[in-house]
Amino acid sequence: MIISIIVAVDEKGGIGFENHIPWHLPGDLARFKKFTMGHHLLLGRKTYESIGSALPGRQMIILTRNPEFKAPDCITAPTLDEALTLAENAGENEVFIIGGAEIYREALTLADHIYLTLVHTSVEADTYFPQFDQTAWSVICEQDFPEDDQNPIAHTFKYLVRE
Repeated sequence: MIISIIVAVDEKGGIGFENHIPWHLPGDLARFKKFTMGHHLLLGRKTYESIGSALPGRQMIILTRNPEFKAPDCITAPTLDEALTLAENAGENEVFIIGGAEIYREALTLADHIYLTLVHTSVEADTYFPQFDQTAWSVICEQDFPEDDQNPIAHTFKYLVRE
């Protein structure tokens, strides 16, 4: 099973502020939906709460240390390893790690692919994507998106594969 991270970061590595994404990029959200549709998504409880509900067409596995936590149409797991096992046992061929920072940090050592959106701005952030050795990754695809009606902020999308 392929383990993929999908994330959008600002120029300083910021990914969130007060438990929300600090920008709105409809074009990037459409790309996120296209890549993740039909797959398992692994995310932390706070990230799930920021989304507010299960995303249609995808099975969400929420990582939480609270065994009492329940979310409609979602599965919970206490660890990343257990979540990955659940996805693999369900026949998943590519699982997507969608946040937050703590989950990304743990998943970086296991990930095979990174779908990375570099948002060309610097925003107020209180949550950051962890630093990683970019020399360990090959850029398979890179595409620039200028500011337009679908993207109020210019950004670059990169698809990275571990060397």
